[in-house]
Amino acid sequence: MKTLKLLFALIFCLGFINLNAQLNIKGKVKNQTNNRANQKADQGISKGLDAVESGVKDLFKKKKKDGQDSTDVDQNQATTQDQKPAPDSKPSLAAYSKFDFIPGEKVIFYDDFSQNAVGDFPALWFSNGSGEVVTLNNYPGNWMQITANGCYYPERDLQTTENFTVEFDLIPGSASFEVGFFLVAGDIKSPMEGGAIPGKAGVKTNITDHTVYFSGYANGAYTLDGNKEMQLKGTEKMHLSYWVQKQRLRIYINETKVIDSPRLMPAGYKYNMLRFEMGGETKPYIANFRVAAGLPDTRNKLITEGKLVTYGIYFDVNKDVVKPESYGTLKDIAAVLNEVPDVKVKIVGHTDSDGQDAANLDLSKRRAASVKAELAKSFGVNSDRQVTDGMGESQPVAPNDTPVNKALNRRVEFIKQ
Repeated sequence: MKTLKLLFALIFCLGFINLNAQLNIKGKVKNQTNNRANQKADQGISKGLDAVESGVKDLFKKKKKDGQDSTDVDQNQATTQDQKPAPDSKPSLAAYSKFDFIPGEKVIFYDDFSQNAVGDFPALWFSNGSGEVVTLNNYPGNWMQITANGCYYPERDLQTTENFTVEFDLIPGSASFEVGFFLVAGDIKSPMEGGAIPGKAGVKTNITDHTVYFSGYANGAYTLDGNKEMQLKGTEKMHLSYWVQKQRLRIYINETKVIDSPRLMPAGYKYNMLRFEMGGETKPYIANFRVAAGLPDTRNKLITEGKLVTYGIYFDVNKDVVKPESYGTLKDIAAVLNEVPDVKVKIVGHTDSDGQDAANLDLSKRRAASVKAELAKSFGVNSDRQVTDGMGESQPVAPNDTPVNKALNRRVEFIKQ
C-alpha cells in the first residue's frame, strides 16, 4: 500500500513539474524579445522565432519580386531587390594601385539625373533619339537609359580648357554591346551633324564587349587610330575616365588604363561637345556624368596657399566609404604630405543641402574621418598629422539649385595647420 501511495505521489510530482515547465516555457515565449537565455528551453524558442522571422522575410521578398517597379540591366529584365551586389563584391582601393587618374580642378558640368522625374528625358541633355530616367535594382541613384539609335549630348557649348577630364558610370545592358563616345570641337547645331566625323576636329571612341577602338580626326580626315582588346561584362557597372592634357589623351575603364596617346587630340581646337552615339541593339545606362576643367596644383595649394579644395574624392550617396576611383587624388595628396613631413592638416568634409541638416553634418564628419583613415592605411601619412572635421551643408560655395552647383558644394578641403 505504501508503495502504491509513493507511486501516486511520484506521478503527481512529475505532472506538477511538467506543468510548471510548460508554464515557464509559455512565459519565456512571452518575454522572448526582451531576454533570450542560453538554457535549452530558450534555445528551442529562439529557433522557433528565427523560423518565423525567416518566413516573414521570404514573404516580403516574394512580394517585391512580384511587384517590382525598377528596371533591370540584363536582357530578361528580371533582377529583384534581393539580388543587389554584396558590399564585399565591390573593388577595393588597393585594386586601383596603378590608377593615376586625377580629375580636373573645377567641376563645370555634372548630372546625376536626381533632379529629373523617373520616366522623363533628362532636362540637361539634347538628342535626336529617345531615352528616359530610370532606377535600377542593383545599383543606386538615377540613370539615363538610351532607348533608341541616335546622338546624345549635354548642353551645347561646354566651357572646357586645354586640360580637362570627363567621367561617367556606364552599364551597357547586354553581354554583346557597342557604345560610341566623342570629344568634339566645333559649332554643332544638331545632334547628327557631321555623322561619324562631327565638328571641326575630335576623338571618337567605340567601347565594345571585347575591344576599345579610338580615332582622332580633323577637317574631315582621320589623323590617328588604334584599338585595345579587353573583355568587358556588359551587365556590370563600369567607370570610364577621360583625361585630356593638350594633345594627350588617357582613357581608363575602372582601374585599367586602356589608352595613353600623347598626340591623339588634334592641336589648336577647343573641345566643347561630348556626344554619345548609339547604333544597333545596345540600350545602355549612364550615370554621374562629370566634366571638370584645369589641372590640380596640389603642392602649391596645400603648402604655399595653405588650402586645397578637392573634388576628386568620391563617395556614394549618403555613404562615408571612399570609392576606389579616388585613388589617384589621394595618392597625389599623400605624395605632397609625405614630402613635407612636418606639415599637419585639417581634413574638412562638406555636403550639399539635400537631406536633413543634422544628417549632413554627421555625414561630412564621417567622410573626413574616412579620408584620414585611407591616407594613413593606404599611403602611410601619419595619423598624428591629421585632424578631421565636417561642416555639413553650412558653408556652400554655390547655391544648391542645380546639379553642377550641388557638385561644387560636395567637396573635401585640406587646410594647413
